Amino acid sequence: MDTERRIETYLQRLYGYAFSLTRDQHRSEDLVQECALRALSAKKTPTDEPAFRAWLFRILKNAFLDRLRRNKTAIAAMEDVNFSPVMEFWQGEERFITALTVKIEMAKLPLSQREILTLIDISGLSYAEAAETLGIPTGTVMSRISRARRALLEAVESSNIHELPVKKKAGLALK
Repeated sequence: MDTERRIETYLQRLYGYAFSLTRDQHRSEDLVQECALRALSAKKTPTDEPAFRAWLFRILKNAFLDRLRRNKTAIAAMEDVNFSPVMEFWQGEERFITALTVKIEMAKLPLSQREILTLIDISGLSYAEAAETLGIPTGTVMSRISRARRALLEAVESSNIHELPVKKKAGLALK
């Protein structure tokens, strides 16, 4: 399989990672495009698929860091907690409430916690691949993901969005 097709299989995951870093659709799209261009112009690419995937995520991370260095004001924007969730299809179903709650609370987490959650829990990288992508030991990845998951769980549990209690009337449960 040629490099272009290999990259195409990871575009959605790369976009998810880019969005967790930038919290902006257009900047995320630009980062993914830059990542793809850098990967396509590389003289040598990893042949092993897990190594190739980690390599792509590392390219994206480096492109993001390069942009931060060029634009110092982006650092302040990254830690801004104001979050405008995209309008969700709303049917009152618990899964939509849960998804929205998780999105909102994840957006409030520090960049390092959003990043590790996105790499492992959303993009599906292994601990070793995440460690390689971030340039840190696997043990550090394990402790970071544990702390990030705990922080997200605590944030979701303490959010003000809760399932409404079921009211009972004349032996019937009303929802």
